[in-house]
Amino acid sequence: MNIGHRPRRLIRTSAALSVLGLTSLTLAACGSDSGDSGKVQVAASFYPMAYLAQQIGGDHVEVSNLTKPGTEPHDLELSPKQTGQLSEMDLIVYLKGLQPAVDEAVEQSGVENLAEASSFTTLEDHGTDVHGEEGHGGHGDHEHGEEGHGGHGDHEHGEEGHDEHEGHDHDTAGDPHIWLDPVRYAEVAEGVGKQLQKADPDHEDDYRKNTEDLVSRLKTLDGDFEDGLRDRKSDTFITTHAAFGYLAERYGLRQAAVAGINPESEPSGARMKELHKIAKKEDVDTVFFENNASDKTARTLADDLRLKTSVLSPLESLKDPKKQDYFSVMHQNLTALETALGAQ
Repeated sequence: MNIGHRPRRLIRTSAALSVLGLTSLTLAACGSDSGDSGKVQVAASFYPMAYLAQQIGGDHVEVSNLTKPGTEPHDLELSPKQTGQLSEMDLIVYLKGLQPAVDEAVEQSGVENLAEASSFTTLEDHGTDVHGEEGHGGHGDHEHGEEGHGGHGDHEHGEEGHDEHEGHDHDTAGDPHIWLDPVRYAEVAEGVGKQLQKADPDHEDDYRKNTEDLVSRLKTLDGDFEDGLRDRKSDTFITTHAAFGYLAERYGLRQAAVAGINPESEPSGARMKELHKIAKKEDVDTVFFENNASDKTARTLADDLRLKTSVLSPLESLKDPKKQDYFSVMHQNLTALETALGAQ
C-alpha cells in the first residue's frame, strides 16, 4: 500500500484505539494482530460519517467512531491524550461545526488526509421554522425534476472544486444536518470516496465502485421520499429539534421546531404559543421527538393540543448499529412522516 510506514503506524494506531475505547464498526482482527492487519485506519466523528467511511471503505478499512452508540454527539469531549492519538489515523472523516472538541482535535492532529463533510456540499442557515423550496401549501401536485429537485438538484461539485480544498478551510456557518437530505449526503459520500482514494490509491477502483453503489442507493432513497410524500394532506410537521431543515426543503415540507439547531436549547413561552397557532392552522396531528432525547416537551405540547407523539430520528447516533443503519432509520422516518402528513 502507498501509505508510509504502515507497520509502525498501524501498531501505534491499534494501541491508540485500545486506550481511546473507540467504537469500531469493523473488527476484522483482534488483539496484537490488529496492528498488522494492513487496513487503512479511519477515525469518524459520529455515526453518519462513520457509516460513509465503512460503506465506501469496505474490507480495506478499519473505522473507529469517536461517538459511542446512543451518545449525544454535541456533548462529545476528548482528552488531550485522545487528541494526540488521533494523529495516528490515516484518514479522519468529520463534519466541522457540529462537535467543537473534534474540530480542535483535528486541527492539532496533523493528519494529512481529511474528509470534512461540509466542504463537499452546501450549508444553509436554518432556524426553527423552515419552508420547503416549492412553497407551503403546494403539496399534492409538486414535481421534482432532475435539475430543479428541491431547489438543489442543479448544484454541481466538479473535480476541481473537491481537489481544491480537500476538506480544508471551509466556512461551515449554517445548519450541519446535511445527512438527513439523501441528495446532499450523496455529495458528501462522493467527497469521502475521493479522500479514501487519495489515502489508499492501491484500492482506488474498489473505493470508486463502492461510492457509486452507495450514491445509487441514496438516489433510490430520495425517490422513495418523493413518492411516499407526494400525495399528502399537510406539509407541516412539528419536531422538538430543528434537525430536519434540509429534508423539509428537499421535499417541500415545513419544519416547525420547538428548539433550534442545538437540541439542548429551551423553547420560550412565545415559541410555544406560536406552535399552538401553527398546529391549529396547519392541521398538524403529531409532535415528533428524538429517540435519544427526552420526550417531555413533545408530550407537553401534544397533551395541550390533544395531538399524537411519534419518533423522528436525526440519525446523529444509533443505539444498536448492528440492528439498524442509515437506510433502515431513514425509511422509519419516511413512514412516520407519511402517517403524520396523511400521505396516501
